[in-house]
Amino acid sequence: MTARAWSVLVTGATSGIGYALAKRFARDGHDLVLVARSRERLEEIGRELAGPAGSAPKLIPKDLSRPGAAEEILDELRRASIPIGVLANCAGFGTYGPFAKTDIAAEREMMQVNMVALTELTKLAVREMIRRGEGRILNVASTAAFQPGPRMAVYYATKAYVLSFSEALANELAGTGVTVSILCPGPTRTGFGGRAKMEGARLFRAGVMDAAAVAEAGYRGLMKGRTVIVPGLRNKLMALAARLGPRRLVVAVARWFNEE
Repeated sequence: MTARAWSVLVTGATSGIGYALAKRFARDGHDLVLVARSRERLEEIGRELAGPAGSAPKLIPKDLSRPGAAEEILDELRRASIPIGVLANCAGFGTYGPFAKTDIAAEREMMQVNMVALTELTKLAVREMIRRGEGRILNVASTAAFQPGPRMAVYYATKAYVLSFSEALANELAGTGVTVSILCPGPTRTGFGGRAKMEGARLFRAGVMDAAAVAEAGYRGLMKGRTVIVPGLRNKLMALAARLGPRRLVVAVARWFNEE
């Protein structure tokens, strides 16, 4: 499989890291399949990322918080005879506040997007990749995956799932020609903080990376076949401290960062 022959499926492609990754893949001449909720925004990005010969990305407007969306996406690609060489699961969002007060409906949708849809898309894509003997998967987690996060308890847990699931899958797929990478960014300049209503938290005041820099780190790590990718020295140090520090202290520090 040559780099220019890859069809790359990017979820969450209309903003943040997903959008930055889509642009990075387009720059190297990959064929894009872009998935997001907003048809209008997808069409805008499709025009932006159209190739010099007029080849445009395939656009699939789909709400991943709706059960069954993942299977519908892959069915559409099968009908169009588009084999996915790279799957980048970037869609995701967070909720913020004490668990007793947060909205369960929003958390249910978050778990569907962050965990269920990601798992289903990976399951459906990886079977074809194994059959072909080649493929790459990039699942976006977070530095939140390395510790519990008071005031964002469910969000942190979803990202811990992504990290654990993806590391296990990477081990299972050794020798198949299919690699799995996990991108674990810290606070990033995207719409995440605004949607979670946590822009005033210390976490976002302590230093924020640019989405393009995070996407570049993810792209390079994916292409090198690295399993866990933590962009930025500060984030690497925080992830290491979370793994090595006393558990009670790690949780207390996470709460401090998540408070306003």
